[in-house]
Amino acid sequence: MTERFRLTLAQLNPTVGALAANADKARVAWAEGRAAGADMVALPEMFLTGYQTQDLILKPAFVDEAIAAMMALAADCADGPTLGIGGPWADESGLYNAYWVLSGGQVQARMLKHHLPNDDVFDEVRLFDSGPISGPYRVGPLRIGTPVCEDAWYEDVTETLAETGAEILLVPNGSPYRRDKLDLRMNVTVARVVETGLPLVYLNAVGGQDDQVFDGASFVLNPHGALAVQLPPFDEVVCHVDFAHGPDGWHALPGRRDVPPDVWEQDYHAMVLGLRDYLAKSGFSKVLLGLSGGIDSAIVATIAADALGPENVRCVMLPSEFTSAASLADAADAAGRLGCRLETVSIEGARDAVEAALAPLLAGTRPDVTEENIQSRLRGLMLMALSNKFGEMLLTTGNKSEVAVGYCTIYGDMAGGYNPLKDMYKTRVFETCRWRNREHRPWMKGPAGEVIPPRIIDKPPSAELRPDQKDQDSLPPYEVLDAILERLIEGDQSVAEVVAAGFERAVVSRIEHLVYISEWKRFQSAPGPRLSTRAFWLDRRYPIVNRWRDRS
Repeated sequence: MTERFRLTLAQLNPTVGALAANADKARVAWAEGRAAGADMVALPEMFLTGYQTQDLILKPAFVDEAIAAMMALAADCADGPTLGIGGPWADESGLYNAYWVLSGGQVQARMLKHHLPNDDVFDEVRLFDSGPISGPYRVGPLRIGTPVCEDAWYEDVTETLAETGAEILLVPNGSPYRRDKLDLRMNVTVARVVETGLPLVYLNAVGGQDDQVFDGASFVLNPHGALAVQLPPFDEVVCHVDFAHGPDGWHALPGRRDVPPDVWEQDYHAMVLGLRDYLAKSGFSKVLLGLSGGIDSAIVATIAADALGPENVRCVMLPSEFTSAASLADAADAAGRLGCRLETVSIEGARDAVEAALAPLLAGTRPDVTEENIQSRLRGLMLMALSNKFGEMLLTTGNKSEVAVGYCTIYGDMAGGYNPLKDMYKTRVFETCRWRNREHRPWMKGPAGEVIPPRIIDKPPSAELRPDQKDQDSLPPYEVLDAILERLIEGDQSVAEVVAAGFERAVVSRIEHLVYISEWKRFQSAPGPRLSTRAFWLDRRYPIVNRWRDRS
């Protein structure tokens, strides 16, 4: 008779610090696996504590409580399948990112992460100690090797596991989303499969945590790299995978095969899930935002409606004498198409009061950006007042292009708790609006159809803080600006390299200067979902005070 092994993959969404809630999720998944006749139920890396914990894991009381919760979980899951789950381990030798194998009410094995990532958004070298390379453990008829996340990116761990008798590789992960990450993971894991000749299970967490969104997209590869199972990105899934033993060893039987969506949908889903989880995990269920009639606030309102439902999104138009009739109409049109509440609060009276109060001190000066910023800060003041009064989180709406060069007002339009567009350049905002008008998915809680008025997408962007103002009065065209920014930020190119690509030196030098002098604003900005390889905050860490400029 052919030997069989059933592995239940629990691609689930933990919350950092919610030890009891995360353990309950693990129990439910384990019970589902037991009902399905699973030999083992597996959850992702550091699932019990949530991930990333950052310095929370350095608090001994937290680690002690997590270990106690793990031991209670082992006792509760004694009568049934083996449970694999990520969580911390500490003893006299150090503090470890561990994968626990629980069976029969006992701890059967702990696999300690060996390679600690110290790049990208990760800083595990300062948090954990490196564990030894572990050997495989047995579950029923199968010897399983478990490289923990980063360990699967290095051939020494997987080769050692293969040489010491592992028959499949189970890789638990806490791998956050960024563009093109699915292809990168697949390339790395195929290499491990080819090197070892073993099937590989890639199990990833899902859900938002601060600026990071874990996208799931777990999969199973057979020897020679053939795809047997592909789970969807961004969704919680419990999936049973069957393995059979043949003349050439173990292999996974064909199972669920979801087709990954294109990059536009991945980015959009990441923004929706990131916002939804940031709110839910912070205790908020409603949001508000300033709806200006421009493209950025329109797409943020749409993301919020898709994340929470239009009934939980309050839009506020805050007009001044410079607000055009077209903007008023466009804001009303956008809110109406989404089904969101729209209110109007004029800032004219407040602006007059502030200018009158400052008049003795500003006498003899000419109006400039100071008066423009007063308008923006009054809008931030009023929106924050509504947020405080009604318990609705204020969303900011600045795109990455504006955040990069400081084309935003600190304590004004930057005020708020979360920014869904923080890592999306303006040119991508335009295309994302067009994509959302064409597409609708079951996970979107907002309405289908052309929810963003085409006129908003087509009109020249403007802050409307002075007569006839356009963004391009202060900045290069966005297609030029974004191309330069991508080279300077994502590409880390020198000024000379950007100029060699066909851009004017004076423009490039000015943009580089604006990026550097705006660091202080970004340091105080709201978090937002990471979409690229160089998101502001953890991906790109620059000093606030920096007198160096690239003269190449």
